[in-house]
Amino acid sequence: MEKINRRLHLSKTKHSKFNESGQLAFFYLFSFTWGASILTAEEFMTNPTLLWKEYPHSRMLFQVKFFYICQIAYWLHALPELYFQKIRKEDIPRQLYYICLYIAHISGAYVLNLQRLGLILLVPHYLVELIFHASRLFYFSDENKQKGFTLWALLFVMTRLLTLTLSVLTFGFGLARVENPVFSIVDGNFNVLTVRISCLAAVCLTQAWMMWKFINFQLKKWREHTQNQIPRRKINNTKSKPTKKETNRANVVNGAVKLEDGASPRTRKSKAL
Repeated sequence: MEKINRRLHLSKTKHSKFNESGQLAFFYLFSFTWGASILTAEEFMTNPTLLWKEYPHSRMLFQVKFFYICQIAYWLHALPELYFQKIRKEDIPRQLYYICLYIAHISGAYVLNLQRLGLILLVPHYLVELIFHASRLFYFSDENKQKGFTLWALLFVMTRLLTLTLSVLTFGFGLARVENPVFSIVDGNFNVLTVRISCLAAVCLTQAWMMWKFINFQLKKWREHTQNQIPRRKINNTKSKPTKKETNRANVVNGAVKLEDGASPRTRKSKAL
């Protein structure tokens, strides 16, 4: 990464973002591939009823349990890494937000025995984040390469809708039909009304916050684009308008001066000697 940064001659801000995107792109690619292989093997995508059927899902396969442990460990290690990487103070709050959100949601799905729902929501989210950071890497190498951001914006909105739909379907309908009257920590059954409402509210608030950040990001980019277009239009207009010297040269043809309305001036009579 250091050799690439030297070749690109990036500023300190872009240098920090380039390193962040490079690390996260590799992590998202690895996690997405691993999670997608688990979903394919378990057939969660083809049968959504498995998200709440036979709850609690306290008995996990080894690869599912190991996947969640690795995810929690990675985001926990990201907290002290903010200090050792000497990240700018302006970027620390932004990174703390999404690191804490990852830890809270992944740990909550693991503890509450909602691993199936957490996995099926995490995989498409990781795909969207992979596309974003890969597009940002291409953008830093060449600012004309911005098509990846269009694909990311489309998939971002679709993933938010998918997350809300599956969450409402699982907490509002699926688990509500097999509700447990007693909160049982020993059995790992947390299917009570309070827990379901809290989980659904957490998911909805997180998705709303992400959409708010997304809309602000798109508006900021649109304003920057329009501001960059205004100076270009002024330059083009000044180039299209002829200067005074050019108009004077155009009016002089074969040594005779023509007026702007096309009429030639009267010639003076030569005085007789």
